[in-house]
Amino acid sequence: MSIKGEVARWSSEVQDPTVKKQLQELVQSNDAEKIEDAFYRRLSFGTAGLRGILGPGTNRMNIYTVSQATQGLADYLNAHFEHPCVAISRDSRHQSLEFARVSSGVLAANNIHVYVYPRIEPTPTLSFAVRQLHCSAGINITASHNPADYNGYKVYGPDGCQITEAAAAEIEDDIDKVDVLTGTRHMDFDEAMAAGKVEHIKDEVLDQFVSAVLKQSLADPDATNTQLKLVYTPLNGTGLECMQKMLPQIGITDVHVVPEQAKPDGDFPTCPYPNPEIRQALEKGIELSEQVHPDLLLASDPDADRVGIAVKNGDDYQLLTGNEVGILLFDYVCRMRTKLHRMPNNPIAVSTIVSTAMIDAIAKDYGVQIIRTLTGFKYIGDVITRLAKKGEQQRFILGFEESYGYLSGDHVRDKDAINASMLICEMAQSYKNQGLNLAQAIDQLYQKYGYYQNQTVSYQFPGENGSKQMDKIMSDLRKNGPTKIADLQVENVVDYASGIGDLPKANVVEFDLPDANKVLIRPSGTEPKIKAYLFAKSTTKSLSDERIKTLHAAVDGILARDN
Repeated sequence: MSIKGEVARWSSEVQDPTVKKQLQELVQSNDAEKIEDAFYRRLSFGTAGLRGILGPGTNRMNIYTVSQATQGLADYLNAHFEHPCVAISRDSRHQSLEFARVSSGVLAANNIHVYVYPRIEPTPTLSFAVRQLHCSAGINITASHNPADYNGYKVYGPDGCQITEAAAAEIEDDIDKVDVLTGTRHMDFDEAMAAGKVEHIKDEVLDQFVSAVLKQSLADPDATNTQLKLVYTPLNGTGLECMQKMLPQIGITDVHVVPEQAKPDGDFPTCPYPNPEIRQALEKGIELSEQVHPDLLLASDPDADRVGIAVKNGDDYQLLTGNEVGILLFDYVCRMRTKLHRMPNNPIAVSTIVSTAMIDAIAKDYGVQIIRTLTGFKYIGDVITRLAKKGEQQRFILGFEESYGYLSGDHVRDKDAINASMLICEMAQSYKNQGLNLAQAIDQLYQKYGYYQNQTVSYQFPGENGSKQMDKIMSDLRKNGPTKIADLQVENVVDYASGIGDLPKANVVEFDLPDANKVLIRPSGTEPKIKAYLFAKSTTKSLSDERIKTLHAAVDGILARDN
């Protein structure tokens, strides 16, 4: 059907008042580009599920596209499980509650039992609940750190990991068979609750999650009397409840919560882009820190699976990168496990192909095997699952990715800001006991292992034309990629689309340069952008920073040729 025909069909058949009003406003705007973008395709369902802008249309997040996806998931589950059940969680975003309720109703109408958290809860609590309640799948209504006009829908398998490519492809096929407006079965949420088809997840499950996090504690016994002052912000998201349960249990009681960002708010009024990677999101926390002078500023993203930190360094607060926190945590976990006699035989740490190479140097000192996966924590979770199937999950000591995701245990199979925050606080206490803050600690590691610097650069390609541009760019990089980047000769090109080792095929191209410098380029799996990952190493920070700048400028030129 043409876009004009689909708009007409939605205009005549949509009953939901919110979507109907949004659709009327869109049509009356006469903005052909916006109308086309809302209807030119069905919002794609990949291994990350759905993620998109809220609004009317097949390429938007609304109750119709969410219902369609849930019907496809229900058909998949009923084909693979005799008595399937699903756990559902949600974050603080607009329409998260509505999407959780409509998903529950669709599943209930398909004779699938539903467990749903009664309040907003962090992403890792969903991964935990799937396994704790022996569910066939999980649904998490979240768009992570995206702006306020986004929402999303992540699907988890029975192992607590985000679904595999094979499962996603089968669910995608099932969704294709469902008409977005007329093809779903529905049951009213309250009626489903009354009938026992949907039930709230009990608070004891949340307490069990926090207990599982606490079992991963690696507190330094030499620092038990060292008091840590903390400023924390949940960025108007889900993290506060679990953080307030966890922190007193590890002796962190001097905690100052950023008041403007404490309450759930889908508008994210103080930071339009609620991403703990960027300074703007931490500005309110820095303002409070200048008043109370903490040892550490912690910020979890809205669904509390990622965490960023800042510490006072000189006259200002320094934001540590995701790679730097990962390096610090890896060294700390190895050091404390060794000190506490808790290092397993043949230990394994897992990271991604786009994360820092510095962990390889540290791993040699501790005798830890490093496994690299594709981008996305689901691949790290999959490694843990494979180890668990062999009864070897105790070998896993840490997983991390450069985008601020960390996990040190088997309690969940996704990144966990609650677990990471606990370890970061214990690590900060240990270093404070030595007279160091975390900025000074990472500098010590640089001095020991070399100055590894990384930078991620994003290039936006919105709309249908943007999608075509991204395809063309990746095709051109494969057919006619650069032979030099900046002043460095390309020594090797790795095309992950052809399959590398045991890794699944992926739309990633890597350009290896001399002296451990390299560039990886990949389209985002959830947003209309291409990301370039820059790697530099040198003997000093200034030389390494300068190399990053030249790589950045070179990649700007490479990608600009196709814009």
